[in-house]
Formats: sequence, C-alpha cells, structure tokens
Amino acid sequence: MTHPGYKQFCPVAMAAELLCTRWTMVLLRELVAGTTRFNDLRRGVPKMSPTLLSQRLKELETAGVIERKAHRSDRGVFEYHMTESGKDLRSVVEAMGFWGQKWVEARQTLKNLDPSLLMWDMRRNLNPSPLPARRAVIQFLYKELPASKRLWWLVVEPHGEVDLCWSDPGFDVDLYVATDLHTMTAIWMGHTTVEKERDKVLLTGDRGIADSMQSWLGLSPFAIEPKRVAA
Repeated sequence: MTHPGYKQFCPVAMAAELLCTRWTMVLLRELVAGTTRFNDLRRGVPKMSPTLLSQRLKELETAGVIERKAHRSDRGVFEYHMTESGKDLRSVVEAMGFWGQKWVEARQTLKNLDPSLLMWDMRRNLNPSPLPARRAVIQFLYKELPASKRLWWLVVEPHGEVDLCWSDPGFDVDLYVATDLHTMTAIWMGHTTVEKERDKVLLTGDRGIADSMQSWLGLSPFAIEPKRVAA
C-alpha cells in the first residue's frame, strides 16, 4: 500500500486501510456484481484510469481479496475472481449501497450523471422475462447530450444475453426511448418511475415492450430501499 495507514490495531482501521483507498469500494462493487475481465471492469468504472485500476487490482490480489486466473479458452486473457475473503465483502458493499440510497439526498446523487455507466448498469441488471421470446432491440436517445453520447442500444437475445452497443447494431428497433439523462438516472435509482415520468419519457414502437418497461428495465439493486433524508 502506498498510503501511510492509520497505525491502529482496531479491525475497522485495518480494513479501512485496504478498502477505503480511492476507487476501491467502487471497484469492489463491480467485482461483487460478477464482472471479471479488465475491460469490463473499466466500463463499470469509466472515470478510473487503467493504471490505477491495475494498481488497485494488484493490491486486492496481494491482500487475498481476489485472485487472477487465466481464461479457459482465450489465451492471454485473465479474469479476476473473488476469493472467500472477497465474497465476504458482498454484505459490506451492499450495506454501503443501501445506506447511500436511503440517506444521501437525491439531488446530490443526481449531480454526477454518466450515460456510459448508467447504460452499462442497465444492461447488467436488465430482466429479460417480460420481453418477447425473440431478439428485442431498444434504442435510447438522450437528446441533450453531444452526438457521441446521445444514442445507445440494448440488444436482448432470446436466451437472455444482453449486449450494450454504442453504434447501430444493424437490427430493427422494437422500442425507441427518448428522454433526458437526469430523468433516466432517477428512474434507474428508484427515485421515480416510468409511469410518473410520462411527460419526460417518449416511448415509440412495440406497445407490449413499452408498457412493461418498468418491469424489464435494469434498475439499481438498491432501488428497493426507500429514500430518507438525514437531519
């Protein structure tokens, strides 16, 4: 570790020396969610530099929280898996997330909007069950964003695999979703719903997919926690 530490024997202090370095808890969020490959981890922490990501992964590996394994079929590709120690951190990460969802004021949480992170999380948590038993393509348009970040496609295959595309995948679009990033993020975080934001979310296309959007939309796993306001 590069920081001096707290120099206390307290288990909280010792754990904090490892877990409370910059980006570490956010990286653990991705690992706990099942992300294993370096490039996929980067997509989950897009503002973290590759150099720092490599450093944090090495620190977690040294601490025995994760282990690096060669991929079975892709030569030269490594994956990062949680050890028994790492798996024990799931409850810690979840507790922090639920606390933040419950007590951090909504206007604060919606200050740092990031379309790539939002869409990546939506892809990961999407529920394909309400969708047709065929390929379903949903295009999102964030009209206020620059051209490079305005359009996104979720491609849901019949077997449930979900792909996120930054460019047109070439398939017919079943549902067009036009909204603004703030509204979509608020829906994803559970602060509001598609139904309540009808005037801000324009849905064009397959009515069945449109009507079930709240059900298949990949919400934050912490969205079930009711919001409170700290005194």
